[in-house]
Amino acid sequence: MAQRFGGKYSPDPREDETGTPQRGAYDGARVEPVGLRANLLFLPPVLLLFFSLGSGAVGLAFGVAGAAVLALAAWLLRGGLRAEAEFKARKVARRPAFPRKMAASVLTGIGAALAVFAFEPGVVAPVLYGLVAGALHLGSFGLDPLRNKGMEGIDTFQQDRVARVVDEGETYLREMTDAVRRAGDRRIEGRVERFQATARDLFRTVEEDPRDLTAARKYLTVYLMGARDATIKFADLYARNRDSRALADYEALLDDLEQNFAARTRAMLLDDRSDLTVEIEVLRDRLQREGVRPK
Repeated sequence: MAQRFGGKYSPDPREDETGTPQRGAYDGARVEPVGLRANLLFLPPVLLLFFSLGSGAVGLAFGVAGAAVLALAAWLLRGGLRAEAEFKARKVARRPAFPRKMAASVLTGIGAALAVFAFEPGVVAPVLYGLVAGALHLGSFGLDPLRNKGMEGIDTFQQDRVARVVDEGETYLREMTDAVRRAGDRRIEGRVERFQATARDLFRTVEEDPRDLTAARKYLTVYLMGARDATIKFADLYARNRDSRALADYEALLDDLEQNFAARTRAMLLDDRSDLTVEIEVLRDRLQREGVRPK
């Protein structure tokens, strides 16, 4: 099998030449949870609005109302799918505060009922069509997460503090992504994505054990804010004159940040392992004092 040429001065050195494993191009990548099915739900409101134009004043009013409700349902569904994907991606997560997918199902039923009433005034037909549309929507997209995940024994106050800091860090990462796109270099965009995957590893570690927040707080706020500011300045400069020195300096900054974030994550995992070892030893001592002896 052919191998990619690489060396000490190659753009992407290999693990044995840098001492640190290189993340794959798709390591940490996420699939967009809002797929074609959800996006197609914006089509019925448009069609309903179009066909309601020639159905008289009453039909137009109910058609516009039904189109607005269906569009709101499609928009809520997108948010619900993204919230569900975030919930599944984390080991420790709270259920969504507002069940957007289930609300979208209810609104879809109401919108369908209004659409039917615009063309067939009455009670039975709109209600039946509304119930069927809502049930089909719920069957297609399912329920929202209704229970917290991995929250047993976790201080909710500390978890709230972690959530606020992680949200702030995610904001910085999104702003980095928006800024680096202005540079117009797909390779450096991929490099930023690899750093972001390393940063999110630290996010998940802190979420799973909120006691690590104090040690990691400056990484999630100060360092990421500095990385965001550096990315904005680099993108503006590189988009103007393609300065190779600025590119090299920015890549070196990303290397340093990635190594430090990975080291911080490893240190916290080692601390967690040490805590586990202490708990095991304490439990063994208690069993011995109770007279329990292994054969």
